[in-house]
Formats: sequence, C-alpha cells, structure tokens
Amino acid sequence: MSLQIERVQSDKQLRQFLKIPWLVYKNDPYWVPWLYHDRLNAFTKGKHPFFDHAEADFFIARRDGQPVGIIAAILNHRHNQFHEENVAHFGVFEVLNDPEAAKLLLDTAVTWAKDHGTDKILGPMNLSTNDECGLLVDGFDSPPVIMMTYNPSYYVDFLEANGFTKAMDLWAWWADINDTVNNLPEKLLRVVGKVADRYHLTIRNLKMKDWDNEVKRVKQIYNNAWSKNWGFVPMTDAEFDHLAHALKPILDPDITFMVEKDGQPVGVAVSLPDANQPLHKFHPGPSIPGSYMGGGYSLLLKNRADFLRVLILGVLDQYRGNGVDAMMYYETVKAAARKGYKYAEASWILENNDMMNRPIEMMGGKVYKTYRIYEKVVK
Repeated sequence: MSLQIERVQSDKQLRQFLKIPWLVYKNDPYWVPWLYHDRLNAFTKGKHPFFDHAEADFFIARRDGQPVGIIAAILNHRHNQFHEENVAHFGVFEVLNDPEAAKLLLDTAVTWAKDHGTDKILGPMNLSTNDECGLLVDGFDSPPVIMMTYNPSYYVDFLEANGFTKAMDLWAWWADINDTVNNLPEKLLRVVGKVADRYHLTIRNLKMKDWDNEVKRVKQIYNNAWSKNWGFVPMTDAEFDHLAHALKPILDPDITFMVEKDGQPVGVAVSLPDANQPLHKFHPGPSIPGSYMGGGYSLLLKNRADFLRVLILGVLDQYRGNGVDAMMYYETVKAAARKGYKYAEASWILENNDMMNRPIEMMGGKVYKTYRIYEKVVK
C-alpha cells in the first residue's frame, strides 16, 4: 500500500489536517474533541501571535490517498533566544495504530528540524510550553482536563521505537476538594495564619471589571515566576492577551486570587472550571460552530463542571519561601469547596519542581497522570 507525506499548503488542507483526530479517536471513550474553530484560528498563520516569532510546517500522512496521521514541525525563535540553544519542536502528532505511518511522520519532523539547522527536536508541543504540551505516558483511564493533552498509549511505543528519549516529565496532581479542606495539615494552617501579617500581604479575587489591568498584573507575575523553569518561554504581550481573551468567558473569579503587598501584585493563582467535562459529554464534531467564546461557554453554563484545573500558581522570586503559595492554596480549596467543586487537578508541574510538588503532596494530592516531553538529536 502506498504511504506518502503531504505538506499543508492551503486552507483546505489545514482544515483536513485539523479534522483527522476525529478519525484517530473514533472509538476512544476518553478523548475530548477540540473546539474545531478555536483550533483553526490557533493554527492559521497570521491569526495567532505565536507565529510572530515562530515558523511551522504541518504534514499529513496518507496511505492509498487516505489520511492516517498528522504532525507539526516548529521553530520557535523566542524559545531559542531565551534559552540560548538551537532546537526545533514537534507537535500535533496524531496517527492511527500504524507504525510505518508514525515513523514517516516523525522522520519528516526530524528531517525538517535538521534542514532548519537545529541540533535537536523536542515535543510534543501544541505549539509551545505556553500551550498544550507533553505526551501522556500514564493515566489513560480518564479524560483530560481543559488545555491538557490526551493520546493513545501506543504513541509512547512509536516515539521510543524511533529513537526519542525522555527530556522531562510533567505531572498532573489530583485531589478530592472536600477531603483536602477537611484534612488541611497543621503546618499549612500555621503558615497561612501568620504570613499575611508578617509580610503585610492581602489576598483578593481577580476583578473582572478591571480586566485589562488585571491581565497586566497576571502577565507580570507569570513571566517572572516561571522564568527559571525548564522549557519556559516568556509570553509576548500579544500572546498573553490572546490567551486571556480566550479564557475570560470560562473564568470563575471566585476561585482566582491575587496576593498583593502595598497594592502591588506578588502572587497569583488562576483556576479554571473544567470545560472539557461538557465537551466530553456532548462530543462536538468539527462542523459544530463554537468556541470557548461561544458554543463551549454555553455548554459550560448549562452543564456546570464539578472539576477544576489549577492552571497558574506563581509567586515573584523575591517572595518565594515566605508562605505566599500556602495562602493561595488555602484560599483556592476553601473557595472551591464553597462553590461546589468536587475535584481538582493541579497541572502541569515539572517533576523536579519541588517547591510546587511538596506542598501539593502535603495537602493530600496524588500524581495521577504523567506527561512526557521527548527529545532526539538530529545531527
């Protein structure tokens, strides 16, 4: 049977590229469909600010003319400048259980990386560490939460059979919110009871009526607090505003918090209701219009999520180790319990980020999913 690779060069091809996951996951009970029109905008060059500082090509594998898989090859110049390295990335790797097609797709991305003069390729990333990233390597028995990836277990075999090795693991922590609230450790309660007075800190919910200024404050903390983390790339103003605009309709301000000192932000915790819950239930196809700005938000309103994802929890470098994170953990779980949320996922967190992992474990969290970034030398 004929197996060929095709580079996406037209709008029609891009639309087909983005619809192929519905073929791959046709019988998978845990896959949550993309909101197709959101994804189309994200991968249309000129519409997403990521492409202001990055190059990418998208490829479709066809067997006897029929699509069997896809992959993206990405060169993120901002990543290479920030980390002073010379790497490419791959992402959107989706393929039927077809080892030959998987090899062709991965080889295509590796060749692309080599042709673009890089030393190594890492992934999957859709499109960077500021978006969905990582290959699920354990925890295949439940759907992913909002903005987290999912894939069949055979992808692990395909990557490792083609010479990709572990670069870093990303952990997703799970917690029963009521159990956590009822069993908060004494050490945490002592810290929370003292830290605000000791450092003259206040904590509040995000102010939706002051949205533009709140976004600036969160952005300031985000690009500072994660600057030393493996793989982190500071977001441009345009990228951050794009993400904030997309997430605003599903944000629950009652479970988002800002810590301030003398009116200046020093820490932020942003949790999101899991919009994937209604999407998993209704399973919208690519022909269904809607996005988090429209159809997805309507689903969420009508079918309230009882699961939340702690998406961002960061503290300015000079305030780390003072208990600011404990304040935000405490307020988040208390507020979530009051609002009726039952479960939480804190994700993703680097496996070596002890400052984040230790307190979550202390509060009763359990690592229940592991996502892996793979790498391969291309020279």
